[in-house]
Amino acid sequence: MEHVIGRAASGASWSNEIRLAVRTLVQLVLAVTLPAVAADFETGVRRLLQTKCLGCHSDSNKLGGLSIETAEAARKGGSAGPSVVAGDPDRSPLLTRMLIPVGETGTMPPTGPRASDQEIAAVREWILSGAAWDGRLQIEQQKAGPPVDAAELDLVRRIRSRIVANSHGGNAGEGLFEAYDEEVPDAGTSIRMVPIPAGEFFMGTPADETGRAPDEGPRRQVQLNGFWMAAQETRWDDFRGFMLRIADVRQDPDAVAAAVSSPTPPYVEMSFGMGITGFPAISMTQHAASKYAQWLSAKTGRFYRLPTEAEWEYACRAGSDSAYAFGDDPSGLDGQGWYAENSDGQYRPVGTAKPNAWGLHDMHGNVWEWTLDQYRESYPAHEGALVSPWVRADRLYPRVVRGGSWLDDAASLRCGSRRASDSSWKMQDPQLPKSIWYHTDAPWLGFRLVRPTQLPSAEAMYAYWNSASGKK
Repeated sequence: MEHVIGRAASGASWSNEIRLAVRTLVQLVLAVTLPAVAADFETGVRRLLQTKCLGCHSDSNKLGGLSIETAEAARKGGSAGPSVVAGDPDRSPLLTRMLIPVGETGTMPPTGPRASDQEIAAVREWILSGAAWDGRLQIEQQKAGPPVDAAELDLVRRIRSRIVANSHGGNAGEGLFEAYDEEVPDAGTSIRMVPIPAGEFFMGTPADETGRAPDEGPRRQVQLNGFWMAAQETRWDDFRGFMLRIADVRQDPDAVAAAVSSPTPPYVEMSFGMGITGFPAISMTQHAASKYAQWLSAKTGRFYRLPTEAEWEYACRAGSDSAYAFGDDPSGLDGQGWYAENSDGQYRPVGTAKPNAWGLHDMHGNVWEWTLDQYRESYPAHEGALVSPWVRADRLYPRVVRGGSWLDDAASLRCGSRRASDSSWKMQDPQLPKSIWYHTDAPWLGFRLVRPTQLPSAEAMYAYWNSASGKK
């Protein structure tokens, strides 16, 4: 090992010995530091193989002569030998190739998104326990997503580089998991970001909850990493500068931020006379909300996106397990949420209702809020805890919105209540084709942003910010 380190210190290029040494060291560190996870193929490994391996290693493709559609095929392996060696993760390329540094020869998957620490830990524990896998099981390959826009991915990489460079700049909130205020460039406003601790909760509602709808179950256990969430819904004050800007470097000397696509001018006054200053921005599409998050990320050097459905419900519950964050009695909404009974028929200024235990205002009512997820009519049954789930969209409609609005009854404001987006929300839009930026018939729809504690890859950032693009 000493002569390997010496060669590296002398400036020699990376050799196979160095790669092997680094790989071995990473494996040892991961074996000691990664959390223990259930060694179960169905709950810990199957989806990883579906989404990150099968595209290149199926019976119809067999890159390197390897298919992983069955246990027998994976253990037989390809030109490099077995992919899985039961009981010996360090001799199983299925695991060891995930540990090769990004950009090095042999890393798997060769392009993002990379396997997470939790996924790697699950694979290691599964192999150590004997790699039990029903040999008759066929892994179904997931549908391919829309083609990647090379220019847009390049822009995302430039934004990510800016974020990485900014990570040591001593900015508010950096390095400390505490609340901070994000200044909105050129708006004279700031967004209060509050920390949401990592944890585990039951997503969905019990069968006997008053007002429960069929799409709120079955309940499943979910684990989430910590993240920051905006304490209030995004206001017109924060959004209008982006909404009315012209994406032209002559207007914005920041060429990276100027390259983020922006809305076309709306055909109608989008507040519908309900008020601008201090009120929530409304009627934007999920695409518009995600592009705002991308623009704000480029401007501030911190990564922002819409919350997943799981993150939104976890934050809304704020440690509670009741219908509302404050309990099961809807009468508690007076003072803690705006809905049909107390809104006077329009949205209210953000932050005027009491916050939940984690400092979040208007999680109950005022406006429905976009999440990143595709809507499904029920949650898929799942044994064990799901880790940071996200139902990535494969079509434009329907997507999930959460929280209820000033127009709804109390039941729609429950923590577990869900609603599916619909093309009818554009009914009055005079544009042909319909606008990708506005839902002119949804004056009760808004959003808020989150910032994860872990910066994702550029490919993952691209997926978050473009999940509403290219879908029918």
